[in-house]
Amino acid sequence: MRKTIPGVISFTPAERRVVRRCASPARVQQFLNALPYNTEPPPDPATLRSFRGVIRHRTANCIEAALSAAVILEQHGYPPLVMSLESIDQLDHVIFAYQHRGRWGSVARSRDLGLHGRRPVFLTPRHLALSYFDPFVDFTGRIKAYALVDLRVLGAYDWRLSERNVWKVEKYLLNVPHRPIASSDARVRRLRARYVAFRKAHPGQQPGYYDQGSWSALPRSSSKSKA
Repeated sequence: MRKTIPGVISFTPAERRVVRRCASPARVQQFLNALPYNTEPPPDPATLRSFRGVIRHRTANCIEAALSAAVILEQHGYPPLVMSLESIDQLDHVIFAYQHRGRWGSVARSRDLGLHGRRPVFLTPRHLALSYFDPFVDFTGRIKAYALVDLRVLGAYDWRLSERNVWKVEKYLLNVPHRPIASSDARVRRLRARYVAFRKAHPGQQPGYYDQGSWSALPRSSSKSKA
């Protein structure tokens, strides 16, 4: 079992440049925001690339972004923690979670405006998870549970720099026990109705009417969203 993080010699020159430049969660979020989102469109196969794969292909989906953040920030003293947000429609979301001065924040990438990173202002991991509840409600989504996982539990499995897809990470996150999040059906109906109405009135746009006070910087493409 690997008990130490990779040394600098383990990284390629391109990887080392990113690690050196991205010494804080905010810088990692900025780096990930600049990458095109990995939509894995047919006929291309699904991917779950390591940090090495993300650097090579210059694109990332939500879990690839979370793993990349974990690898980069592990080099700067942060534990490799990810949070799985479980949805009723099985379209789960994965984020990198961290603590700063006792408060929780996240680094994340998504196709959806409200599912990117959060500034470290939350008292507990549960409060961090709850900050994603409202933006998660779309046509079918609704967070029902969350799990905080230290990826070092995977031992010698190379989720950091593997040349192959690291599907074991996804399998582990799907099977790990999640803590339930109770919510009001009436509240979700109101959120969903508002979302549906917005999308009907603004085809192709992302709603921006949520409270964004705790959000990290968004990708530039998000500027096309409407309130």
